[in-house]
Amino acid sequence: MEDLKRKLVLASLFIICVIAVGTAGYMLVEEWNFFDSLYMTIITLTTVGYREIHVLSRNGQIFTIVLVVGGVGTVFYALGIGAKLIIEGELHEIYGRKRLEKRLMQLKDHYIVCGYGRMGKIITRELKHKKLPFSIIEKNDVLLDADERAEMLIIQGDATKDDLLKKVGIERAKCLISVLPTDAENLYVVLSARVLNPDLLIVARAGEEGSEQKLLRAGADRVVSPYHIGGLRIAHTVLKPAVVDFIEFATRSGNIDLQMEEIIIQQGSGLAGQSLDQCGIGRELGIIIVAIKQVNGEMKFNPTFRTVIEAGDTLIAVGETTKLLVLERMAESGK
Repeated sequence: MEDLKRKLVLASLFIICVIAVGTAGYMLVEEWNFFDSLYMTIITLTTVGYREIHVLSRNGQIFTIVLVVGGVGTVFYALGIGAKLIIEGELHEIYGRKRLEKRLMQLKDHYIVCGYGRMGKIITRELKHKKLPFSIIEKNDVLLDADERAEMLIIQGDATKDDLLKKVGIERAKCLISVLPTDAENLYVVLSARVLNPDLLIVARAGEEGSEQKLLRAGADRVVSPYHIGGLRIAHTVLKPAVVDFIEFATRSGNIDLQMEEIIIQQGSGLAGQSLDQCGIGRELGIIIVAIKQVNGEMKFNPTFRTVIEAGDTLIAVGETTKLLVLERMAESGK
């Protein structure tokens, strides 16, 4: 496509040059005025077959022959390139749209991110790092290179519209994250999403004070206020710098030394029914279990070595990335 565009630009420049040379030639050879010379050049290059404006002299006939031989081919070449560019562009657009729709239909248990601003980009970067399937809804144009556009599913449109949410497969989605610019837009998205998929996990952004409760009443499972979190983070950075450094180090994506993860104990896992001491998580893997979130939602902080792990529990674990991967496999069914 880019090569065709370059050829079209080159051919257009050639046409302009040929028209300029033809017009100047008739003005010099036949001593016609500018408009008559331009008109004669155009009808000659386009081979429309109109008669000459004035009778051509011998030198004028020779110049016309040269103009036809040198210019007509250039004109038709440029027109052909232009037609090819238009046809291929339309076909590319149709094919791209069909392929996008096919990829959206194949999504299941995926994440939908509404809004691709500063927060949306950070969220999708984390999802991409975890190799989780996701789609993005953004109202404005997004500047991406060819590789990024091919890799990410970005749909341009208004996320508050039910038909667009259905298009990105909200009935099959696992989670929706709404980080649109205003609380009103996030509220509309939460209301629509909750009606379309009652079992969906919904996380929304709250900007103004008081919006958090409204979003929760509308159906959001979690509401995050960036300003509140940002203020606490700044205060803790001043008051507890070592703690903040540790948390940042443990939660940074791509950190190969230390990570903090949540690991769900599945039904049939060999860890179910064992105490932390019996399963050897700390002794053999060197992993620290910071907390255990039970199925009923209760959170046990700093569990003792006698604490028994049950199926459905979520372990909040800190350790090396490779060791955490081993624990994830142990937590799977039948491991």
